Amino acid sequence: MKSKHILAIRFSAVGDAAIAVPVLRCLLQQNKNLKVTVATKSFLKPVFETVEGIEVVCADIRGKHKGLNGLLKFYGEIKHRKFTAIADLHGSLRSNVLKALFLFNGVPSKTIDKGRAEKRKLVAGKAFKPLKTTTERYADVFRALGHKVDLSGDVFPPPQQINAKTYSIVGKDTKKWIGIAPFAFFDTKMYPLDLMEKVIAYLSRANNYRLILFGGIKEEAELKRLSETYQNTIFTFGKISFEEEIKLISNLDLMVSMDSGNAHLAAMQGVKVITLWGVTHPYAGFYPYKQPEGYGLLSNREKYPLIPTSVYGNKAPEGYAAVMRSIPPEKIIQKIEEVTKNQPS
Repeated sequence: MKSKHILAIRFSAVGDAAIAVPVLRCLLQQNKNLKVTVATKSFLKPVFETVEGIEVVCADIRGKHKGLNGLLKFYGEIKHRKFTAIADLHGSLRSNVLKALFLFNGVPSKTIDKGRAEKRKLVAGKAFKPLKTTTERYADVFRALGHKVDLSGDVFPPPQQINAKTYSIVGKDTKKWIGIAPFAFFDTKMYPLDLMEKVIAYLSRANNYRLILFGGIKEEAELKRLSETYQNTIFTFGKISFEEEIKLISNLDLMVSMDSGNAHLAAMQGVKVITLWGVTHPYAGFYPYKQPEGYGLLSNREKYPLIPTSVYGNKAPEGYAAVMRSIPPEKIIQKIEEVTKNQPS
């Protein structure tokens, strides 16, 4: 059988890239004579490289590959790879230009159906029902190209090996490793820090857990303060690379996160994930991959009936700024203890 070579396009963001990982993994596990190359930003390369057999080509979309001339240059750099089909997992202007260039040379493509009309109805309160998951929407693109993608047959890889530098930060002991990602891009998606601090304080005192805080440069001061205030608590930003962070996440006993990228980085590797939901809702299709329904803790929709007010958490009506205060810290603690109770350390 003649081998096929698919170019999958997904330029951003962390969460969306992570959601695609199980689909790519199943695609390669279930289809012989198939090669897959992913076009993405260099920052996301370690995410896709968790899939055995994936090749990654990086587009510098803020630099030499910026704009139409930059995309023409990028196309010129990769067109020799003899792609037989394009899987557009992004559906953006940038990916549309690339598809058009390849189509001119006879390479067919299929594009993700984002379900925008259904999502508008969900946000408008016209149809409050679960929509197709983003994972399935990605899988549909490859199915449309004639390939099998059965997510029920997914085989998670074992936890990745972490290096001595990471161990020197986290430590080696019998405590359970709990990742906590206390921040989100939009305030209405972020659990109030004073309440999250109560969760951290309780878990710290319990002395059964190693709390590993995740965040970025904007949150570094708070990460440092929390790690210095509470025992058994550390943070990773600025100490290890993003690639090392992904490997560390694969070794967690549990991740606690908002509806954000860290939840998906954990779920794509088979790690248990407790998610906290503000003005967004799992019905929009972004619930972490293969996580039990009870692992999602939702804001009180009886008190805030307009939830979800947006798909991505960037819009909230007046009076909805404090929606996540309707999730008590005690409920989060109870769920963490429930999930980790019977797990080996």
